[in-house]
Amino acid sequence: MLKYISNNRFYNIFLFPLILGSLSVVSFEPIGYTFINFLTLPLFFLILLNIKKKSKSKYRKKPYKLNLFCSGLFFGFGFFLAGNFWISNSLSFDKNLTFLIPFAIILIPLFLALFYATAALITGIFIKENLSSILFFSAIISTIDYLRGVMFTGFPWNSWAYSWSWFEEFLQFVRVSGFNTFNLICVSLFCLPLIIFFKNKIKTKISVITFGILIFFSLLLYGNYSINKNKRNLLENEIQSPILFKIVSPGFEINYGLSEKEVINNLEKIIKYSEPNKDIETVFIWPEGVLSGYYFNELKEFKDIIKKNFSKKHVIIFGANTFDSTSGKTYNSLIAINNDFSKLFQYNKIKLVPFGEFLPAYNFLEKIGLKKVTEGYGSFSPGNKKNQFIYKNYFITPVICYEIIFPEFFYSNKNSNLILNISEDAWFGKSIGPHQHFAKAKFRAIENDNYLIRSANKGFSAFLDDKGQIIKILKPGEVGNIEFKVPITEGSKNTKNNLIFFILLFTYTTIFLYFNNEK
Repeated sequence: MLKYISNNRFYNIFLFPLILGSLSVVSFEPIGYTFINFLTLPLFFLILLNIKKKSKSKYRKKPYKLNLFCSGLFFGFGFFLAGNFWISNSLSFDKNLTFLIPFAIILIPLFLALFYATAALITGIFIKENLSSILFFSAIISTIDYLRGVMFTGFPWNSWAYSWSWFEEFLQFVRVSGFNTFNLICVSLFCLPLIIFFKNKIKTKISVITFGILIFFSLLLYGNYSINKNKRNLLENEIQSPILFKIVSPGFEINYGLSEKEVINNLEKIIKYSEPNKDIETVFIWPEGVLSGYYFNELKEFKDIIKKNFSKKHVIIFGANTFDSTSGKTYNSLIAINNDFSKLFQYNKIKLVPFGEFLPAYNFLEKIGLKKVTEGYGSFSPGNKKNQFIYKNYFITPVICYEIIFPEFFYSNKNSNLILNISEDAWFGKSIGPHQHFAKAKFRAIENDNYLIRSANKGFSAFLDDKGQIIKILKPGEVGNIEFKVPITEGSKNTKNNLIFFILLFTYTTIFLYFNNEK
C-alpha cells in the first residue's frame, strides 16, 4: 500500500500537498493546534524528496521541475484557501461586487500559492536526506514568507510563527530577534522531526532532537524570565497615569449610504456605550468605520451632540474619511478631537488594502465596472508620514486596521510607548478572520515593547501589555466598553531590522552548500 502511494503521481503532486497545506491552517487561531506543523512541514519535505527521486525513474517522462512546482502550488493553494477564505466575505456587502466572490475564493489563494510553488521548485531540486537540507528547506520557506510580506504591497498573513500566538511565554524572544528571524526559528523547529526518517546514526538523531528540545525550552525559559522581570519593573518604576483609556465596541453592521438620521442614531448609540463621565479625564477609542462613508468635515455638523455629552477632560479617537483640498486626495484617517470637535491629531493610513481601499490599475478596472470594496468610488491615497500622537506623557503610534500585520511598519518607531490600533473587523463576518487579525496584534506589542490598545468593531477589542498578554478584552459579538489606566513606560527605542534574519539565512545556506558538495 505504501509503495503504491509512493509511486502514485496524483497523490504526491496534487492530493497530499493540498491536504497538508489545508491541515496546517488548524495550527493558527482560533484552533491553535501548533503541533500539526511538526507533521505537515516534514511530510511536505518528504513529498518533495520523493518527487525528486521518482522524477528520475517513475516520472521521468514527465517534466521534473513542473512536478515540484505543482506540488508546492497545491500545498500553497490548500494553505491559503483554508486560511484566507474569510476574504470573500468582504465582497458580500456590496451587491455590485458579489459576482467576484467565486473568483476571490479561487484566484487569491492561487496567486499566493505561487510563493510556495517557487519554494518547492527551489528546494526540491537540491534537498537530500541530511540535516543541512532541513536547514536549506527552512531558509527557503522563511525567505518566501518574508517576500510574501513585502512584494506587491505585501500580505504577511499567517506566517508560521503565528501558530504560537496562544503561547505568550514562547513569543518573548521575538523582541530580541525580530519577527522574520523568529519565524525562521519556528520553521526550523517544525522541520527537525525529519531527522527521524533519515539514514543517520541513532546517536545523530538523538543529538539533533535533543538540540531542538533545548532550543525550545531555552526560548520558553527566556520568555518566563522576561515576563516576570517586566512585572517587577512595572511595580518598581511604573508611572501611574491619571488618564483613563476607554475602548468602545458598538457591534455595528456594515451598511452603505447611511442617511443623516442613521448617522445620528449610530453616534448616539456609541456615545451611550461610551458612558462618558465629565469629571474623569478620559481618552475614548472608537473603532474604524463606525461613521461609515462620512467625511470628517461632514461630521462637524454633529459637533453639538459631541459637546453636549463630552467635557474638556475628554479626547475622542475614531476613524473617518478625510479630503485634502490642496492635493485633491482622499485618505482613510485616524483622528483625535476634543469636545469642541477641534482636531488634535490626524494620521492618514499608509498601508492600504489592495482592492479593499484602492484599485491597482484603477483607470482600467474602473472602465470594466469594478470599484474598491469599501464604500464609495475612487481610491484612497496612501499617507506619507508615520506621525505620532503625543498626548501628555504618551508617545502613541497609530495604526489602522491591517497595518498591524506588518512587522516592518514599526521598525522606525522612536520612543513609542503605546500602540493604538483601530479596525473594522465586521468585514470578516463570523469567520476565523477576527481571531487571526488579533493574533498579529500580540506580536506587535511584544516586538515593540509597547502597551497596545485595539478597538475593533465586531472584532477583538483589547488592552494588551508590553508582553502581549491580555489585560481586558471584548470578543466579537460583545458590545460595550472596557477601560484601563495604561501605565506610562519608558517606551521603545525600536531600531530593529532584518539583519539577524539575513545573517541566519546566509549561515543556513552556507552550511547546506558546504555539506551538499561533500563527496
